[in-house]
Amino acid sequence: MTLDAIDKKLLFLLQTDSKKTTKELSLKLNLSVTAVYERIKKLEREGIIDRYVVLLDKAKIEKGFVVFCHLKLIQHTKGFLTTFESEVVQLKEVLECYHVSGDYDYILKIVVKDMEAYREFLVTKLTTLQHIGSTQSTFMISEVKNTTVVEV
Repeated sequence: MTLDAIDKKLLFLLQTDSKKTTKELSLKLNLSVTAVYERIKKLEREGIIDRYVVLLDKAKIEKGFVVFCHLKLIQHTKGFLTTFESEVVQLKEVLECYHVSGDYDYILKIVVKDMEAYREFLVTKLTTLQHIGSTQSTFMISEVKNTTVVEV
């Protein structure tokens, strides 16, 4: 699907506030409510709009301690990768997990209450996963930029 300028503006508006009504969007885009509705439905059908979510203030729900954990597996076989990935997706503290190139195999973004909670998570959950060779933890000092808006 080729996106025109209106689609791109619509996607920007939805990414910044997905609760805007089709009427509010139609006023910003100079389109009818029906035209906006149809464009949104098409973007959803095409899979460009994947889902709608609510973003929480992690500090206010006592999940403000953010850790980036670099992880190496003991081997790089397909079986080890598959096993690790199927296990790590079950950990609720892990918000993001990326298979990466370089010195480490994976980077995990983990949120917990504090250092004590991270230690507990590391000892009782993460390091009990199969095939982990080593981990290195980096703790967030402050959040400089955090956006969910992807420029199209």
